[in-house]
Amino acid sequence: MSTITSFDLDRFTRAAEERDASTQLSMYGPDAVVTIADKVSQPGSPRVLRTRAEIKDWLEDMYARDMTHSVKHRVLDPTGAAYTQACRYPDGTNVLCATVIELDAGAIAAQTVIQVWDEA
Repeated sequence: MSTITSFDLDRFTRAAEERDASTQLSMYGPDAVVTIADKVSQPGSPRVLRTRAEIKDWLEDMYARDMTHSVKHRVLDPTGAAYTQACRYPDGTNVLCATVIELDAGAIAAQTVIQVWDEA
């Protein structure tokens, strides 16, 4: 069984920049849902991750990629958090992500991710 730790925005965003999927995963609640919209998974039919295993696979895939992650514009209140994340592949391709996190009992209950990237 996975251990759940209280959400900490500083720790969560530092884990993003350090490509640390396990630290991030520890802050998701047992019933957390992540909704992702982008060019592939459009808003009318977004990608929805409904289990911790699916969230774990998504985080591990993202952080296994050879790219840098830089978190900016962080906002936190008692009900959630939001931030932007700029990523860059070695070939110069840029990815920009905006995410909003909803908290429940100190853990991530829901997350909405909007991401765009440079065309090849």
